[in-house]
Amino acid sequence: MPAAVRRLLISSAALALTAGGLVLGGGSAHAAGATCSQDYLPLPDPNCTPGALNPDVTQDTIDSTICVSGWTATIRPPSSYTTALKKQQIVEYGYSDTNLSDYEEDHFIPLELGGAPRDPNNLWPEPHYVTNGSGTSYTKDGVETKLKNAVCNGTVQLADAQNAIATDWTTALQTLGLG
Repeated sequence: MPAAVRRLLISSAALALTAGGLVLGGGSAHAAGATCSQDYLPLPDPNCTPGALNPDVTQDTIDSTICVSGWTATIRPPSSYTTALKKQQIVEYGYSDTNLSDYEEDHFIPLELGGAPRDPNNLWPEPHYVTNGSGTSYTKDGVETKLKNAVCNGTVQLADAQNAIATDWTTALQTLGLG
């Protein structure tokens, strides 16, 4: 099929889906105008960002995946993908501050613990600072590292670390007896 015809068919399909209420792009497939609640901050809205796992990362594969220094860099999506998704999700979350630099397009279940790299269900615009003082994206990064180290040194099972961070990253270390 010639490229021009293929582009026309794709454009027509995209227009029909958009008219039907679906937002297309590198992001989530929320209905147009869908909103995500900020009530869960510093956690994402579980209805919009439930998390997703990378099937290549299991307890049996951690020594060749997450426990290899630099491995996450091999699967991290490019900023062109995450920036487009961040713009879309900032609107979906209804943030009044739309300055992209005030957010990290964060993996809810981190790559370091086997989170899915490109699944929009695992990515969300995490504010660097939360007004209720309950945490920051920078604080979560430290929790992720401690959990990964505990998994890689055999102190914690991968599934337990994934469950703890997905339940509430602010209490994950305490839940697992690490903090």
